[in-house]
Amino acid sequence: MALRCDLIIRDATIFDGTGGPRQIGDVGVSGDRIVGVGDLGGASATREVIGTGKAVAPGFIDAHTHDDRAVLCGPACTLCKISQGVTTVVVGNCGVSLSPMRHTEMRPPAPLDLLGEESWWTFDSFGDYAHALKSQGSEVNTYALIGHQTLRVEAMQGDVHRVAKEAEIHRMHSRLKQSLLEGASGFSTGLFYPLNRAATTEEVIAVGEALRTTDGLYATHMRDEADHVLASIEETLQIAKQIGVPAHISHHKCSMPENYGRSVQTLALIQAAASMQEVAFDMYPYPAGSTVLMPDRMRDDIRTVVTWSLPYPEMAGRDLAEIARGWNTDLRAAAERLLPAGCVMFQMDEEDVRRIMRHPLSVIGSDGIPHDEKPHPRLWGTFPRVLGFYSRQLGLFDMETAIHKMTGRSASLFGMVDRGVVREGAFADLVLFDPATIIDNATFEDPVQMSVGIEEVWANGVASFAKGKATGERPGRLITRNR
Repeated sequence: MALRCDLIIRDATIFDGTGGPRQIGDVGVSGDRIVGVGDLGGASATREVIGTGKAVAPGFIDAHTHDDRAVLCGPACTLCKISQGVTTVVVGNCGVSLSPMRHTEMRPPAPLDLLGEESWWTFDSFGDYAHALKSQGSEVNTYALIGHQTLRVEAMQGDVHRVAKEAEIHRMHSRLKQSLLEGASGFSTGLFYPLNRAATTEEVIAVGEALRTTDGLYATHMRDEADHVLASIEETLQIAKQIGVPAHISHHKCSMPENYGRSVQTLALIQAAASMQEVAFDMYPYPAGSTVLMPDRMRDDIRTVVTWSLPYPEMAGRDLAEIARGWNTDLRAAAERLLPAGCVMFQMDEEDVRRIMRHPLSVIGSDGIPHDEKPHPRLWGTFPRVLGFYSRQLGLFDMETAIHKMTGRSASLFGMVDRGVVREGAFADLVLFDPATIIDNATFEDPVQMSVGIEEVWANGVASFAKGKATGERPGRLITRNR
């Protein structure tokens, strides 16, 4: 009996997400699964898409996001992802997660406020957050980590600039354990940030031991990505090894001019550790980062651009140095006056970016901040930039490798079962794109720009993006590690 499908994409160049060679063929979908790959000439479908000259790949997995709120607020917040071919996002990074914490009295402290002001902090448990995701639906699949900064602010009632007491550590451990049972997949820290900085290695291990019961993952924005980057990697490895879980280093970089080139050392250290324990890292394809504005981190030799400011919204997109001159003050004083605020900092070297991206242990994560007034261009351009600029134009690696870093490898690291690959039986998370034209349009000057070359995107067999716009469908689901 001839195969009958809901959808067949015909005569496309298939990148299967494994890193293996591309092939020309068809992809058949029924319901939420891929039911055939190869020559489906004898099959029929309710809808057929001619993919001649185009490529089909697994939907891209954004390995590092701050989309906890974005996945709940519709296509206005997720168009930046689906227009790039993204079908799955990893939320709750850098120790910042929207649950479990109800914080309604005042604006949450930075960097928790990257996810929104007090009206968004209504999820007293991860179960509540998961229920909201399921009932409202989303354009993308969501894989969730629980943030240490969030846990600390709640357990320590905001008094976080100190070591946590035993009862507070127990509270954090219990909250993490319950969240994991309710569908969260891991634990993240942001030891770089003031809310998390006072936490000792021992505290992180004690809280993170909740991961043992659910085979969770430990992800971290390390304590330092500049002068002490090697010591921070060692601490990360120690924490994960002692808990007995995989280590995932967030947005790996070597910050500040005096550390340019040190990725040779950091990558050698990580590579050596990988022979003894599970470790990997994500990165974004730009030599500038973005986070909340921290006055004590400002330097005259690092260009800083304001992305948003609560008291001075008109300063979004302006150079901090220019603002300081206009106010006849120094960078630190200007930054303090702008708070709460966010920024882009040009603190990395392009050669390090390329070396880190090319390394076999890397995967791609945008680290985009979706609620900034003038965001970093990575929010809209990361995945087409890797494919169009770094792979096609620069030849940093072939497109098979680029797609593997954005799909199958990420799915494997995070334990996303039947995701990130084009094969029979896998979930139908797919992107159809033009490999000859795909490229990012977003720039630091004009960051809210849709990329070109993405034809159509499907999550769980349902189109989320087509003909340059969101379809209005919300087929995304909560994905839980190894389930």
